[in-house]
Amino acid sequence: MKYMLPSQRILCALDTTDPHGAFGLAAKLRKYVGGVKLGLEFFGANGPAGFSHVAKSGMPIFLDLKLHDIPNTVAKAVHALMPLNPMIMTIHTGGGAAMMTAAANAATQAAQNMGGKRPLMVGVTILTSLDDSDLMAVGLTTPVEDQVVRMAKLAQSSGLDGVVCSPFEIAAIRAACGPDFILVVPGIRPAGSDAGDQKRIMTPAEAISLGADYLVIGRPITQADNPAEAAEIIAQQLNDTP
Repeated sequence: MKYMLPSQRILCALDTTDPHGAFGLAAKLRKYVGGVKLGLEFFGANGPAGFSHVAKSGMPIFLDLKLHDIPNTVAKAVHALMPLNPMIMTIHTGGGAAMMTAAANAATQAAQNMGGKRPLMVGVTILTSLDDSDLMAVGLTTPVEDQVVRMAKLAQSSGLDGVVCSPFEIAAIRAACGPDFILVVPGIRPAGSDAGDQKRIMTPAEAISLGADYLVIGRPITQADNPAEAAEIIAQQLNDTP
């Protein structure tokens, strides 16, 4: 992966349904982060029009919809979303190899047809709100780390560019999938921040030192008195990481 400035590694999660508020935050953060994340909450309320409104800020957008369905349906959904020109798009690795391959191929074909850039296609492994006991409750006896690595290897062989994983699986995935596989890492909290609803968390500097490519950070930035300053401080901490 090409060299990135510390600030470019930060993707700020705009957890809101307000398109005007999301646009305002994106505009304020444009010089301090590498992109913003819009997820199900925002897209369900505002759809493509809301996405396009935020995109007018000039900020690259990580579209985190975690698509999961039969291969043909997911491929058609990816194709339908491509005109929005997202920086990153997510699908669930739990959909299996055929679904992931169909999604990757749909993104490539749509980009060629449109003469545009293909987004990074990344697979969601195990949500950072889950731990070993949660997997046991749904019948998965494999420990979280082993299950995440299995999903990451399947995603790589299916043509995806990378995966979403917690910081605690970074080293294991790097060992299994190599240095060029993209790791998008939520569960990031600066020292002293509230963990919120996530169980597997780590500081930004720790995650980068382990090999994360992108860090997804929401409330520590968006709920700060000065979001731009909060993002700038995190970027400086990354810059100081050995």
